[in-house]
Amino acid sequence: MSGLLDRLRKGYGKKLVSLHAWNGWIVVVLALTGLILVGGFWRGFLGEGRVWIKWLHIVVGLASILPVIYYLLLAGKHWKQLKQKPWQRFNVLVVLGLLLGWFVSGALLWLFKLVGPGVSNAALVAHDLLTWIGLPYIIYHSLTRVKWLKESSRRTIKNDDRAAADGLHPAAPQPVYTRRAFIRGAIGIGLAATLGPSFLKWLGSSLGSVGGSQTIDKLIEENANTLVPDPVPLPASSPPMGGGAQGHFRVYTVTPIPAFSNENWSFTIDGLVEKSSKWNWEQFVALKRTVQVSDFHCVTGWSVYKNTWEGIPLKTLLKEAGVKPNAKTVKFYSGDGVYTDTLTLEQADMDDVMVAVMHDGKPIPSDLGGPVRLVVPKMYAYKSVKWLNRIELIEGEHVGYWEERGYSNDAWV
Repeated sequence: MSGLLDRLRKGYGKKLVSLHAWNGWIVVVLALTGLILVGGFWRGFLGEGRVWIKWLHIVVGLASILPVIYYLLLAGKHWKQLKQKPWQRFNVLVVLGLLLGWFVSGALLWLFKLVGPGVSNAALVAHDLLTWIGLPYIIYHSLTRVKWLKESSRRTIKNDDRAAADGLHPAAPQPVYTRRAFIRGAIGIGLAATLGPSFLKWLGSSLGSVGGSQTIDKLIEENANTLVPDPVPLPASSPPMGGGAQGHFRVYTVTPIPAFSNENWSFTIDGLVEKSSKWNWEQFVALKRTVQVSDFHCVTGWSVYKNTWEGIPLKTLLKEAGVKPNAKTVKFYSGDGVYTDTLTLEQADMDDVMVAVMHDGKPIPSDLGGPVRLVVPKMYAYKSVKWLNRIELIEGEHVGYWEERGYSNDAWV
């Protein structure tokens, strides 16, 4: 009977060890793919490969629920074993909470088109927050439980006990901090010092900037553009007609952020038009502008609401240029020299598609795509080309930067 119980215990223990290993590999894959997906360098370097990494992240994320379900089937027996071990019980609850939180928020981000921007925006903040908390916790837990650390402390205790038992010298008084406790504390302090400032920066921008004005003010302070004069806001922009943007802009770019001055900036409309035009900055800011309020949605799941944009409706620019009958597509060029995208003539004729120069009554900073950017509110933001400096009317089709890399050509929200 006792032999049977021993075999059952060993089998149960092996299941937990295997479960722990699988869960560990899942977290490693999710962490690596997640960091690649948010990294600016990798966004440009990987190209279409980023789409595959995104799907790997989604599939592994969905699969992460399987170890949780399997553990819950074993939880009753395991919980009894941990009856006298409150710290281990706490650890189990933390890990389960992290895994379930990641799964739910990740699933909502995956289904962002179904749940809508309000839910997906909250899910993205939750997903990030769980990552900031969870990854350091898991790294700390893993490093402080490695075999060499556990065995080194055990060897020290055993050697002291053996010496005392042999009558050589009594065991020396234990220090306030054991070697193991010191190493664990050093690891914890190292993680806190390394990740703490970045976490506080993220916390302030993501949770503290409920009003987008805080975000835009910070970006304006770091604006790399030096064009003069600043555009004078219309009365509807200052104070902003929308009451101030709500949310936090995340800065994504496929190239280093360019900087512009009066010497190197111009704006061109050409191609299949009756009248090609080119403006310098002083001429462009003198053009008649209008004001609109619209929401801004990124395909990665975040949104900024009630933006007050001031600029020139795209349909106005195209009308003044005179679109030739054989033109079918409007192609947009970014001043970074790499990024392009398109709209059909029908899409370009929407009233709220704007060539914007101001946001909430202030010049658009370089990080946000200024001095001039396209705004297409009904489509995801990869259509709203940053650092816009040229519009070309073409006869055929053109595949944009992200569309080449797997994104949908029709980016309707």
